[in-house]
Amino acid sequence: MADKRVKGRSAVLYWLTEFSDGGDVFNLFRYITLRAGGAFFTALIFGFVFGQPLINLLKAKQRNGQPIREDGPASHLETKQGTPTMGGVLILGAVILSTLLWARWDNPYIWMILFVTISYGAIGFVDDYQKVAHNNPKGVPGKIRLLLGCAIGLIAALWTSAFHPEALANQLAFPIFKDLLLNLGLFFVPFSIFVIVGAANSVNLTDGLDGLAIMPVMIAAATLGAIAYAVGRVDFTDYLDVHYVPGTGEILIFCAGLIGGGLGFLWYNAPPAAVFMGDTGSLALGGALGAIAIATKHELVLGIVGGLFVVETLSVIIQVVYFKMTGKRVFLMAPIHHHFEKRGWAESQIVIRFWIISLILALIGLATLKLR
Repeated sequence: MADKRVKGRSAVLYWLTEFSDGGDVFNLFRYITLRAGGAFFTALIFGFVFGQPLINLLKAKQRNGQPIREDGPASHLETKQGTPTMGGVLILGAVILSTLLWARWDNPYIWMILFVTISYGAIGFVDDYQKVAHNNPKGVPGKIRLLLGCAIGLIAALWTSAFHPEALANQLAFPIFKDLLLNLGLFFVPFSIFVIVGAANSVNLTDGLDGLAIMPVMIAAATLGAIAYAVGRVDFTDYLDVHYVPGTGEILIFCAGLIGGGLGFLWYNAPPAAVFMGDTGSLALGGALGAIAIATKHELVLGIVGGLFVVETLSVIIQVVYFKMTGKRVFLMAPIHHHFEKRGWAESQIVIRFWIISLILALIGLATLKLR
């Protein structure tokens, strides 16, 4: 079914529909599913074509690669030393290009999500640059990163609420419970900021092993993309008894580009990684997931789908708070994936098991669409 509920004309490939009489090949570009497929393969090819040249460039520019924490697992000093970072540039390039080529330019949610993705990517890029240039794993001070992240979240929250239907504006929807909405009023903005900033930093914390973060991000993107497509179609929302948010179906194209770009990156990030995504990628991708969640009114479902990221973040919070209170540690090391490394689990074992957990959580998140 073609999405005709967002009016106006768009650029690049969608404009080909202007030549359609309704029964020819140009009419296919009206379909979100076809354009999502195009975005996926565009991003995937981009990753394969530019991946190795980017890695060669990063190696040439980064003499020592990403700085490795001295207090981390000892094996990292041997196996990961010298590996270049900022590989997130590859993912961002793939996502931005594929989205601009295949998505409708008159869709406000697409621009909001791109704004969040690019802005967080810029913060991460500067952070990665500071780490590499000064050979220091600390990078940009955390307070500055948080302040900038909140400013981006504020703009995104106001942007989104301006285009939500009046009946859903500033409302928090609950999974499983049919028609249950909580009017957050002015608190919708700080809540949305929390979702976006929290998602960005959660993915950032998870990105500690080869391939650990990118696969759960792709799984979450696929899940949120399916949700966005569903809540953007009135026939689907009537059947599923979920809230209809006009225009969100187009977000599927962004998600498809993210998955394609993620797979292209994973080709080079698979153990042993030839490149790390760095904060350039992890902050941008996490921020994008948060932005999609608030656009589709599925903020709480993101907490389920991205449950792995939540656990990683909680492990850090618990570790810090408990240590300050007692001087002892709950985990051998935080985030929690390092705890399992310290216990002797192989890196590939941790990564694959965390992927499995992410997939299970994604299926649970999808199930909330029908459990009403």
